[in-house]
Amino acid sequence: MRGVAYRGLIRIEGPVVITARSKNVGFNEVVAVYDREEGRRLGRVVDMSEDWTAIQIFGSNTGLSADEARVEFLGRPMEIRVGTGLLGRVFNGLGEPIDGYGAIFSSTCRDVNGLPINPYARIYPRDFIQTGISAIDGMNTLIRGQKLPIFSGNGLPHNRLAAQIVRQAKILAAKESFVVIFCAMGVKYDVARFFLDDFERSGVLAKVVIFLSLADAPSLERLVAPRCALTAAEYLAYEQHMHVLVVMTDMTNYCEALREVSSIRGEVPSRKGYPGYLYSELASLYERAGKIAGSSGSITQIPILTMPNDDISHPIPDLSGYITEGQIVLDRELAQRGVYPPVAGLPSLSRLMKDGIGPGMTRDDHPDVSSQLFAAYSKVKQVRNLASIIGEEELSLEDKQYLHFGEKFEQIFLSQGEFENRDIGRTLDLGWTVLTEIPRDELLRIKQGLIEKYLDLLIEARQEPAQVSQEAS
Repeated sequence: MRGVAYRGLIRIEGPVVITARSKNVGFNEVVAVYDREEGRRLGRVVDMSEDWTAIQIFGSNTGLSADEARVEFLGRPMEIRVGTGLLGRVFNGLGEPIDGYGAIFSSTCRDVNGLPINPYARIYPRDFIQTGISAIDGMNTLIRGQKLPIFSGNGLPHNRLAAQIVRQAKILAAKESFVVIFCAMGVKYDVARFFLDDFERSGVLAKVVIFLSLADAPSLERLVAPRCALTAAEYLAYEQHMHVLVVMTDMTNYCEALREVSSIRGEVPSRKGYPGYLYSELASLYERAGKIAGSSGSITQIPILTMPNDDISHPIPDLSGYITEGQIVLDRELAQRGVYPPVAGLPSLSRLMKDGIGPGMTRDDHPDVSSQLFAAYSKVKQVRNLASIIGEEELSLEDKQYLHFGEKFEQIFLSQGEFENRDIGRTLDLGWTVLTEIPRDELLRIKQGLIEKYLDLLIEARQEPAQVSQEAS
């Protein structure tokens, strides 16, 4: 029977309690657990057998007694209330308001577990998103409906970069601006405060929905927070036809909570102690991004994960890379040299970039310039390694030109101000500017017509002020 309370627990194991199994109990069903003082805690069913049911509690087990506790199966999955009133609000990881304004005015509720999108209903992402950041727009282009994570490390400016993307991101082919869903999992208060203050200063707070599960919140709450956030995003995107940008930080904390719960449940660990289903858990979140037929809305995801010990082969970034369509990798060496944003030129990748750039979308020279910049910067890495062995003085003239190109590329193209918003034309022009540092016959990845159209005009524009100066003198 639904709504019937069962008294007594078999045992309590941290945030997991075991009770005699009730008939007609469903997996992921919401459960209310009451202590001796009738204090109510919510939980969910995570495992079952013929004789018992395991329940995860979203909170502390303090005050629970195996003999006096009371369990009530509510007969429904975990849901959150959704509506346009979500915008501008702040919720905890369970979707409960924490900004002092009470529940939103809506009778519409949605299951936080979501449903997989029918692959046949998906629309291939093609719309270019201009972030105003040259390292992304020029070489690792973000496309509407894409999931493009930021791989970072402790102390690197991934939060500043994410905030800049939120402030500046826009779709050139559409007039509507982004609605932002921001989800924080296990982050410190100062990180959450940074984003809240930035949203308020930039004037986007009214179009942001915030879900905060801070470091002092129960670890189980971190597992629900991104699902609440994505459920809100799906409602706004597919039912209200909005462009939704979802920023989730930090996915590493989500995976650590998953490992903790898996250990409590006695599951056999896999790589680095994470459960064997880590891949499917991450996929259940990442695959909720995209565009679907019948709705003009979309969900674009930017998950942020900090790589333990800057190890890109760690299970979390490794599996994320298989599921998502590329990654933005932040480089500690660039950050130490004062380059912002310190986007690593070679490990970073956007797999959907080729379908969202070029004539009619960005500019006709974009694919060729991007390819040439990648190739030239790759040569810079080789020359720098050679110079570290034989010395810079022993390099050939061509190698020295590539070294000079590398410096200009990092100082002019990659580096920009935290509040500097470059349009795609400005980004590509800067790309041509740094390409003038290498010999013309090395521009093998750019069509000759584009060289004449852009590079020659740039050189002529440089020569004209010099000629005027000479004539004046």
